[in-house]
Amino acid sequence: MERFVSIAQGVAAVFAVIELGLTSYLVSPFRWGTPSILGFMLFNSIWSLLVLAYVFLSPLYFSHLYHNVAALVIEWITVIFWFAGSIALASYGATSSCGGDSFCGSWQAATAFGFFLWALFTFFAVVHTMTFLRGNKGHSATGQPTPYAGA
Repeated sequence: MERFVSIAQGVAAVFAVIELGLTSYLVSPFRWGTPSILGFMLFNSIWSLLVLAYVFLSPLYFSHLYHNVAALVIEWITVIFWFAGSIALASYGATSSCGGDSFCGSWQAATAFGFFLWALFTFFAVVHTMTFLRGNKGHSATGQPTPYAGA
């Protein structure tokens, strides 16, 4: 299961970079008065990359900085951020057809990737919560299986 979670974290990182590009494109035409939802989605993308770096890299390279409860809390916060941002983005720019408009199409793509990221972070948070509630049996702080101590 951990291998699958690692692959999904890689996919989430790629999706976060795509979302970062899309929301940067959506913010770019506004000199002043950028809609706050676009700023929030831009924040979500950067926040998610930082969360993924903490959850994936710190147990491997900086295990003294990793804390299981902190990782669990920031994963659930990220779930809430993506849900709120994606719902707001979908309602703010709701349209059924763009008619070849690249700004509108980018808005719809940003909304779709926002919901994809929400689903991925929900998956991470649920898996991490289940592991945490089981008492982290068979795994150390680095996420690697602990060796059998013998009988």
